[in-house]
Amino acid sequence: MATLYSPPDFWRSYPILISAQYSGAQITMVPSLPDFKGEDSQETDHLSKFPFRKACEKAKEVLLGVLSVLNQHLLPRTFLVGDTVTLADISVACALLLLFTQVMEPSMRQLYLNVTRWFCTCVHQPQFRTVLGDVILCKTASPGKLDGKPASTEIIKNQQQEVRSLSEVEVQQVEVHKQQEGVQQEGVQQVEQQQQEQQVEPQQQEQQVEPQQQEQQVEQQQEQQQQQQEDGLDPTEEAVAAEPKAKDPFASLPKSTFVLDEFKRTYSNEDTLTVALPYLWKKLDREGWSLWYSEYKYPSELGQVFMSCNLITGMFQRLDRLRKHAFASIALLGTDGDSSISGVWLLRGQQLAFELCEDWQADYESYSWRKLDPESEETCTLVREYLSWQGDFKHVGKSFNQAKIFK
Repeated sequence: MATLYSPPDFWRSYPILISAQYSGAQITMVPSLPDFKGEDSQETDHLSKFPFRKACEKAKEVLLGVLSVLNQHLLPRTFLVGDTVTLADISVACALLLLFTQVMEPSMRQLYLNVTRWFCTCVHQPQFRTVLGDVILCKTASPGKLDGKPASTEIIKNQQQEVRSLSEVEVQQVEVHKQQEGVQQEGVQQVEQQQQEQQVEPQQQEQQVEPQQQEQQVEQQQEQQQQQQEDGLDPTEEAVAAEPKAKDPFASLPKSTFVLDEFKRTYSNEDTLTVALPYLWKKLDREGWSLWYSEYKYPSELGQVFMSCNLITGMFQRLDRLRKHAFASIALLGTDGDSSISGVWLLRGQQLAFELCEDWQADYESYSWRKLDPESEETCTLVREYLSWQGDFKHVGKSFNQAKIFK
């Protein structure tokens, strides 16, 4: 049990509390307020010593430059690093919390759509919501707001140069490390060579080495090389090598007569309405497989269509290990600023598959899930509309825009 001394609702404590939600650590909060009183002075003498307003203007420019770089970085990505929430997302999202809730009004968020999409994705994760509650984005900025102008080209270039400089430093550090390793290895080889020469010279003076002795030397060298390779594993490589192979979550299920790969080939190569759907209803093992309807919980936060499609693509990428046991058609219905995401899933077993493996849970809690009865007329309609990309989609009330297939 850890203890955190922090004032209530203090943004600097949020990363610690959210990280604890992900790790399962228990933290006790002890409110602790600073023991001093301050005041906001507008006196000329005070401002001359602390040019707060000038500093704020400079900070605004730098902040807009950082947002521009971050917006560009997030264009092809769902999260800052990798395919799931990391400490980077937790730290940066908490640092931007007050900006999104008190300063960045809708007109300004339109300039940084990728950052806004990423921020909303983070704060809607269950671990974030446990600590932050429902995060309401700013509607009207507080006094002293940032203007809605994009960052100047000079500011953006400076921020990008800083990012490149950091990358160059990392590359230089790696090269230096490699050179050091090369020098060490070269020194070891020279010592070994000298030792071998010292051993061989007396033998050359007396007689030639017998073939059998040569074979023994080769064997010894091979053993030494193998031992060096084994000893050369760093702690990370050793940990990876020692990890047990991931257990198949579906291993306990009985064998099914429905062959998913055959259905996927049929769906990809044949007409959906006349061949693929009849094949599905005829071959489907209703005991070994289940149908599910999913719908994105936060349609009001979906902006442009291409950004919504990025959400679907990112989810599919993170579910790569599930492909052998699942098929889905996820549709984007509506237009820019008025859209929704929903779809039909075919999953192995009768339980919602995402609950069986932690690696599959990054996105599924952002969707509502409903198990479908394969014998009902409603299910037949949903499967037909989502797999054929045709229909009225009356249950949503929006027209079909585009869809993606998980197979």
